[in-house]
Amino acid sequence: MSIDLSIRQLRVVVAVADAGGYTAAARDLHLAQSSLSRAVLDVERRVGVQLFERTTRQVRPTPDGAEFLAIARRLLGEFDAALNHFHGYLAGTRGSVSVAALPSLAASMLPPALAAFRRDRPDVSITVHDGLSAEVLDHVRSGVVDMAVTVAHTVPRALRAEPVAVDAFVCVFPPEHRFARRERVRWRDLRGEPFVAFDHNTSIRSSVERALTEQGVELGPVTEARNVGAVAGLTAAGLGVSMVPALVLPMMGFAGLRSRPAAEPAVERDIRLVHDPRRPLSRTARALMTLLGQAAAQGLGLPDGARWVPTRPG
Repeated sequence: MSIDLSIRQLRVVVAVADAGGYTAAARDLHLAQSSLSRAVLDVERRVGVQLFERTTRQVRPTPDGAEFLAIARRLLGEFDAALNHFHGYLAGTRGSVSVAALPSLAASMLPPALAAFRRDRPDVSITVHDGLSAEVLDHVRSGVVDMAVTVAHTVPRALRAEPVAVDAFVCVFPPEHRFARRERVRWRDLRGEPFVAFDHNTSIRSSVERALTEQGVELGPVTEARNVGAVAGLTAAGLGVSMVPALVLPMMGFAGLRSRPAAEPAVERDIRLVHDPRRPLSRTARALMTLLGQAAAQGLGLPDGARWVPTRPG
């Protein structure tokens, strides 16, 4: 049996039960009592049972009516909650947003921005997908995420990228290394130096190799690793020094390494906010994009050696 009832009809029945009578319920709903009575009778006709016992003094649910009321209250609660959620989605205070990011950015750059975003939107669900540069761009292109924060010298033509931050490269080494006596480390100081490098799939490796090539520097023995923790551990063990972006340093704290700014030249990498302009974004996602673009003006914190830059208007 199919029973076709509207939300308005459910509200009428619940109002009668809550008010304990037709007159008070009609007043609460701003309806004529005759209209309200007809609405209840119509519901009873559709469900095939009497919902209320009517006496001269009160109106109370029948056993069947009590069962119906439990269902009606649950449905109305879910309906109202869903509409409230949608209202928050439209206002940008609810809903969800997903961001892909390089591991170093997910651990050091995004947290203060997402914390500021969450303070004004406590009900928003946030998901961060961390991965290498190619993986991050694939997430945007395939629609897995709303946006990405990454380092990429080129992005697919269909995507749009705007710089939101930069960080400078620093040299990291064990505390006992001779570089500890210097205020900075020049790229040419690495000539013949044992070196711990990120592997070729990482954006860090390409930036380091470009700087070394431009300075004509040939390294000593190279040890490679893919993730930040491994590079930090290998460097701490004395297998070489390394050049890393400033936003990577917080992830290396466990290894007890020392660091100095890289110099002659000072090398910075652009961190860009990437999205697909063909994909409609929710107000919530657009609000996060706006916050990241305005992070410089809002004074959100970043580790030493990194800074926010404002995105271009529009």
